Amino acid sequence: MRGILGWGVHLPYRRLDRTAIAPVAGTGGGTGTRAVASYDEDTTTMAVAAARAALQAEGSNDTIRTLWLTTTAPAYQDRTNATAVHAALRLPRTTAAYDATGAVRSTIGALEAGLTGTGTHLVVASDLRTGRPGSADESAGGDAAAALVIGDGTDNSPVLAELLGHTSTTEEFLDRWRTPGDQTSKTWEDRFGENRYTTLATEAWNALLVGAEKVSDDIDILLIAGTHERAAKSALKKTGVPAARHHDPFSKTVGNSGAAHPALLIASALEVAQPGQTIALLVLADGADAFLWRATEALAAYRPARPVADQLAASGGVPYGRYLAWRGFLPVEPPRRPEPARTSASAAARAADWKFALVGTESADGAIVHLPPSSFDAAPHPAAGSEGTIVTFTVDRLAYSPSPPVVFAVVDFDGGGRLPIELTDVDADEVAIGLRVEATFRRLSSADGIHNYFWKARPVRHPERETR
Repeated sequence: MRGILGWGVHLPYRRLDRTAIAPVAGTGGGTGTRAVASYDEDTTTMAVAAARAALQAEGSNDTIRTLWLTTTAPAYQDRTNATAVHAALRLPRTTAAYDATGAVRSTIGALEAGLTGTGTHLVVASDLRTGRPGSADESAGGDAAAALVIGDGTDNSPVLAELLGHTSTTEEFLDRWRTPGDQTSKTWEDRFGENRYTTLATEAWNALLVGAEKVSDDIDILLIAGTHERAAKSALKKTGVPAARHHDPFSKTVGNSGAAHPALLIASALEVAQPGQTIALLVLADGADAFLWRATEALAAYRPARPVADQLAASGGVPYGRYLAWRGFLPVEPPRRPEPARTSASAAARAADWKFALVGTESADGAIVHLPPSSFDAAPHPAAGSEGTIVTFTVDRLAYSPSPPVVFAVVDFDGGGRLPIELTDVDADEVAIGLRVEATFRRLSSADGIHNYFWKARPVRHPERETR
């Protein structure tokens, strides 16, 4: 039995109300909201959040054989982005880290590699979806990340969703494209893509049912992912699965998260599925891929670290003007302070455990914890998974920031250690002494094309509750 051993999802805290678009851009918008990555988030930081949630629930980092990072918006070209995720997760040096970037279908390629290989693999899909102001891509897109742990399963880490079948169709046709260096995509006329995708999806779907010896009525939950909305609706009709079994694609709450969307839909479906139910996934991207999964008995006991429903409920708005500034579409007056200097590669390498994984140190008896680490201590002290309490804070309106003001706080972390740290995903008037916070991996700044990653703190907003 080979399939999914665990999952994790990261939805950015901020949401853009689509009704705010048209009054400014003159067109576009619509109803509902879309997820918006903050100014200090990118596909690497979101991937870290999703992967940490997957491994926290699944249980072990040491068994991961390969880490795959898939995205259409990598933070770097000409170097592997997955290595930063590898460092933040403190994976073994023997765990290979690879990028699969450039296309929405990259996620399916990484998933197929994990499912057909041996050992345990971590597939992390993360995407930023951006369109020109007032465009359909701007309103329909959404930023998100989702991670899937793939393997054979053990007594301690059983398979939660068994793979029953996978079929694929491929055809070269021009539907959506973006040349290197461009921030937004271009698309061809809708009817052309709809016709091609509907044909390809029907072929892949029928082959899946025949291979698995199933009929449409045997499918309990149907997931459809793809950036062509009309094609997805047409494919849904062709499947023959009743519309009531079509899982929410999050079009009104998150938006279409591109490369992350297939993994996001799988994760959210498993959170509500019952043991024995069948889950079908149909992905339309430069062809069509159809997967069929069966939820196992082990799913009943699994508790995701951050349920999707909780993240949907814990969100805050962002004004359209600020969103445009974050994405670089609205040039604003920069802070009148010197910009951050380029990060030193050698200094970062020397402090990799602290910088990427927030690992401090503790004394031999465990009584004293140092954040940052001390060379006099005896043992490492991982703090990335800890929550803490604000003991004092300041709101700085003069410090350099793409989204002022900057809120700094002194945090006492559970388990030991006190650290001055910047806050994120918070409004200045929300901050108070005693506020509970958790560490989150973010991008502090960028200079000379080098991204300076480190940890910030954000308010604890996810409720502790049973999901089944």
